[in-house]
Amino acid sequence: MKTIRQLGLATVASAALAIPAAAETELTMYYPIAVGGALTEVVDGIVADFEAANPDIKVNAIYSGNYDDTRVRALSALASGEPAQLAVMFSIDAYDLIEQDLIVAFDDIEGVDAGWLDSFYPALMANGKIEGKTWGIPFQRSTIVAYYNKDMFRTAGLDPESPPTTWDEMISMGKALTKDGTYGIMIPSTGYPYWMFQALAIQNGKEVMSNDGLTTYFDDPAVVETLEFWKSLSTEHGVMPEGTVEWGTLRQAFLEGQTAMMWHSTGNLTAVKNNASFDFGVAELPANVRKGSPTGGGNFYVFKDTTPEEKAAALKLIEFMTSPEQAATWSIKTGYMGVSAAAYETEALKSYTAEFPPALVARNQLENAVAEFSTFETARVREGLNNAIQAALTGSKSAADALAEAQAAAQRLLRDYQ
Repeated sequence: MKTIRQLGLATVASAALAIPAAAETELTMYYPIAVGGALTEVVDGIVADFEAANPDIKVNAIYSGNYDDTRVRALSALASGEPAQLAVMFSIDAYDLIEQDLIVAFDDIEGVDAGWLDSFYPALMANGKIEGKTWGIPFQRSTIVAYYNKDMFRTAGLDPESPPTTWDEMISMGKALTKDGTYGIMIPSTGYPYWMFQALAIQNGKEVMSNDGLTTYFDDPAVVETLEFWKSLSTEHGVMPEGTVEWGTLRQAFLEGQTAMMWHSTGNLTAVKNNASFDFGVAELPANVRKGSPTGGGNFYVFKDTTPEEKAAALKLIEFMTSPEQAATWSIKTGYMGVSAAAYETEALKSYTAEFPPALVARNQLENAVAEFSTFETARVREGLNNAIQAALTGSKSAADALAEAQAAAQRLLRDYQ
């Protein structure tokens, strides 16, 4: 029979064995799951690979809905004292996060490699570099692309390898494709209507905001004309449903043959590839005055109220997840683009894009891409623009009146920052 002293020593010994050899740094990462596909499994796989390579760091990934949900949940956690060291949030949230003094510039994190900061596509860094510092690192990034049903093109007598390259071609092809309960084109006007509208405005030769986050141009004649054109696709040309088109169900509508063409995030590419029962293509968006799409998606941010050890661990995780090999795997599994040129030089992504060229469209479109709409007071300014777009598309206000109201509201919100 063991003595009390022997039992005590055994307890101490087993407790010692349970203590990890190295002190563990624990990270909580808020992550948006907003677009199709089993993204949680993909992110979980990357995190598991990171933890295997870095056993002294534990990562708790909290999947938190769309980008707006993620911002609210992450900032609520910070406000209530819950742990949160990093998050993937909207690339366009940078101004507000800086204004609230919630994030740290990557340049100011000890040990950051300046070469790494310069390794990402410049168009993807446009929303993250502000006043000479890098506040966001691109990861879940996209441009808007045009998906189209090649089988429907053939049936309509259209060349399946020649999607529309201009607005006029989009209208004429859309008319040929609109029949038997199928529309020629659907552009979503819920969820992220400002994003689609910004693409149209760029194509019409006009930006909707300045590059310093201080000024909007919603009531510019070219911007008003843009919204009138969007509405005309349904009311005048009949190639799109009247009213609003739902962001969340549009991919399924395309897969079910309700529309021959759709504009959507490249983040849907793998889901469309895996589920389409027809031959489909992917194209850059058509031009009017010029070609163009805003970039989109999420950036990594590191919260300011973290210890030096946590910042170092967060940096290590972000470097791992954006490395060429991981970025290539991410792109293949989701459809989001690789965030650096080096990702497209990996054997995995070179082989994949050779076999499936549509995976290059979003990346190629970066040549004509601009920063996604972002200002100070981004959420409130954006809400005003979204409301104006939907008011015009549903016919409750004219495009000119709706955009004039949104511009006046934006000017009030931005006045203190100017």
